[in-house]
Amino acid sequence: MESSDLKKRTGDKLIAPNVQDAARLTGHPQEASLRQAAHGAVAGFQHARSGDAELQDPTLSAPLQGELYLVFTLHEHEFALKAECSQGVERLVDVTAVPNVAAWVSGVINLRGSIASVVDLRAFFGLERLAYNPRTRLLIVQHNEMLIGLIVDSVSEMLPIPETSIVGVQSIGSNSPLAAAIPQWAAPFVSGAALVGKRSVVLLDAARLLFSDKMQRYEN
Repeated sequence: MESSDLKKRTGDKLIAPNVQDAARLTGHPQEASLRQAAHGAVAGFQHARSGDAELQDPTLSAPLQGELYLVFTLHEHEFALKAECSQGVERLVDVTAVPNVAAWVSGVINLRGSIASVVDLRAFFGLERLAYNPRTRLLIVQHNEMLIGLIVDSVSEMLPIPETSIVGVQSIGSNSPLAAAIPQWAAPFVSGAALVGKRSVVLLDAARLLFSDKMQRYEN
């Protein structure tokens, strides 16, 4: 689909506010359930990890202890989103570029009948873009009815994180090792952090990210 035609279809609204609108814009009926179509976050992760021997999924070998999170890397930091907000992980596919949008909007994709905007998360955070490589992944995130694709450096695992390991951002003192783990450029979108073994995992809040003023003001 040509970008000009796609822009007409979307009425210049590239970040679809809800799944129903996105399905209507594509001209295809909405699938019965986006969660069912994506087979859940775990199934989407397992599909994307096929052929990637280094990726780990502890759900295959260990009982769950704590809420499940999808862990990904960005600028040498480990971040995590709740699995319930992660609708799937895709290898980076062709993205339809659209003019007159913010530099961090890479374009749009047709995701199983729904139009979803694609955001380069590095560029969104004001970081240097990297050339995409075989580890680059498209993380499909949904909160309420907002659906978006985030380009991240890599996706590593589905990880159960016990609630006792999580420290809310308001409770992280300046002397805490977790404070150093939270980069300043991501801080407005962070709900907390967790120590998992010797790793510091930063927890992103999907609602804060997807419904932030910056994410909503995507046009140049």
